[in-house]
Amino acid sequence: MYGRYWGALSYVPNLHFELCYYQAQEFCIERGITYFEGGAQGEHKLARGFSARPTCSFHTLAHADFDAAVRRFLAREELGMQQYQHELDERAPFRKLDI
Repeated sequence: MYGRYWGALSYVPNLHFELCYYQAQEFCIERGITYFEGGAQGEHKLARGFSARPTCSFHTLAHADFDAAVRRFLAREELGMQQYQHELDERAPFRKLDI
């Protein structure tokens, strides 16, 4: 399950977190849904109990040159994302226990 919020016509304090996280988490807990995807980016999510997790996406690019360029970029980006994941893991509010 994942939550998204696309805005409102007027300001409502905490509406984003209520809609995208708290209501969705409650829904998952009530129905035994194991995984909740809090969305990409946002170090602020660590403070709300979300651990960073890699995700994937599948696309087909019809233009061969554009496809090749995107693949080259993604190969470089993967290394940076691995380092970023490690940095977020170090700042996570949860610690792994040696059992």
